[in-house]
Amino acid sequence: MGQILATAQENCQEKFNGKEWREEQVRKISDKVFDRLWDECVKDHLTFEHVYIAVLTVYNDINKHLPGPHNDPPSLARMKAMMEEYDVNLDGLLDREEFAEFIRKLTADALTSVGRNLLIALVVAPAVALVTKKATEGVPGVGAVVQRIPNSIFASVVALAAVLVQNAADNAK
Repeated sequence: MGQILATAQENCQEKFNGKEWREEQVRKISDKVFDRLWDECVKDHLTFEHVYIAVLTVYNDINKHLPGPHNDPPSLARMKAMMEEYDVNLDGLLDREEFAEFIRKLTADALTSVGRNLLIALVVAPAVALVTKKATEGVPGVGAVVQRIPNSIFASVVALAAVLVQNAADNAK
């Protein structure tokens, strides 16, 4: 029984760790974009213009499919510098593997902020809500009202408030 629980715990930690999942999702997106642009190219490499279009497409997909603040793509100067860095064979073009590594590095910051925001919204906010609810028990007038609200609804309202505060803070930047 102990081995079964230990194995289940390891599987859950792997699933919720998220690093492998995020890298797999970024690889799927980069492969999809590479294939879409490769059809337009004569070779199996992408020029800077194609890479720029690809980066805009990837950031568009990230902003559409992942929760959190809008992530802006990097400047042209940063992209040119990164393309030179990831162009391993120094031909001025990126092949599929160079492009995948380029996109993985480029999107690392965006995915980190998404992960942080999800952690706050899904774990921290509900925990804070329950602690806050417990703390209000002795407050006259407020305590009785708060105690009548079911925990799930109270936690959801606090999590929603946390998301709204995060969005307001992100928009203020």
